[in-house]
Amino acid sequence: MPQKGAVLVRSQLIELSREFGQARWAILGEGNTSGRVDEKVFAVKSSGSSLGTLTEIELTECYFGKLIPLLDRKSVPEEEVENVLLASRVLPTTLKPSVETFFHAYLLTIPGVNYVGHTHPVPVNQILCSNLGASFAEERRFPDEVVCCGPVSLLIPYEDPGLALAVRIRRDMQSFERAHGRNPKVILLGNHGVITIGQTTEAVRVAMAMTVKAAEIFVGAHALGGNISMPQSEVNRIENRLDEEYRRKMLRV
Repeated sequence: MPQKGAVLVRSQLIELSREFGQARWAILGEGNTSGRVDEKVFAVKSSGSSLGTLTEIELTECYFGKLIPLLDRKSVPEEEVENVLLASRVLPTTLKPSVETFFHAYLLTIPGVNYVGHTHPVPVNQILCSNLGASFAEERRFPDEVVCCGPVSLLIPYEDPGLALAVRIRRDMQSFERAHGRNPKVILLGNHGVITIGQTTEAVRVAMAMTVKAAEIFVGAHALGGNISMPQSEVNRIENRLDEEYRRKMLRV
């Protein structure tokens, strides 16, 4: 019988996944979600399943310890990657976990990160498939984008999905933390999609929704003649205002 914690994580992931899918931020088998059950195990969407209609059997529980060691290997044959993905399952009868399970495993080991969401929203990918990705990641256009997404996002150039992407995410996350003294709330993947991370599903949900809104505004602003970003001094001011910190607590972000 599943642990009480696992039941809660799975129910929250199903709710979050369906919301993302029904918003059409991911279609068909796109995107994935995950949640940490305990120090050894996490649940992740199975390969090929749809976020919008995700069911209980389409969440697969995996062992961190089977997956994380591969991130330290310089070269891993594709067949071995597949074998490790299957071997990582807590129950061998469950469905194959997503190809992106490696980056979920890494992100869920970061202190304070209990949930991860990954989607491919059209407004965001319009930017990430253009030469304006750095501007979108590094600038902010309105106060609530700062509150919900942080003062800056991490932009990662296109990388092969799967183990290679997980290795790149870990490297760039560590560089970001050294440069900014914090982890990003939003990770933008060039020519691919967006990842949001947080302590709760609400934090993941809020950051994802605000990223999509910001992308729509960004695209529209450029269509009307050009993006006007907030001055960095104002971004810093919003990030550190006491009343905005209260709002973050109310929004659970």
